[in-house]
Amino acid sequence: QLQLAESGGGLVQPGGSLRLSCVASGLSWDYYAVGWFRQAPGKEREKISCISYDGEQTVYEDFVKGRFTVSRDNAKSTVYLQMNSLQSEDTATYFCATSTLGRCDPLGGFGTWGQGTQVTVSS
Repeated sequence: QLQLAESGGGLVQPGGSLRLSCVASGLSWDYYAVGWFRQAPGKEREKISCISYDGEQTVYEDFVKGRFTVSRDNAKSTVYLQMNSLQSEDTATYFCATSTLGRCDPLGGFGTWGQGTQVTVSS
């Protein structure tokens, strides 16, 4: 079965950067879009970004546009989330998940999830 593992989280100062990785194993995910989500303590999980199966389509929520960049390398079974200009409000556990579709579509669900990686933005 397909398994996802996030890494790259940590403690960073406001204005700093981190790059998260989401590595797939078990089965190929080359045909599926991948989404990034986050959940802060006491808040609901929110979607951040999505990248299509071929990397040609990327979608971002307004609150990360211009700061976060999603990319993928299917040869390495890895999707990345480059996060710049981090703010305290970005503190959360970050998750990746595979879509049921190949392209980013609001109608697509997300079936397989990683365990998450913690990002803390603090001085």
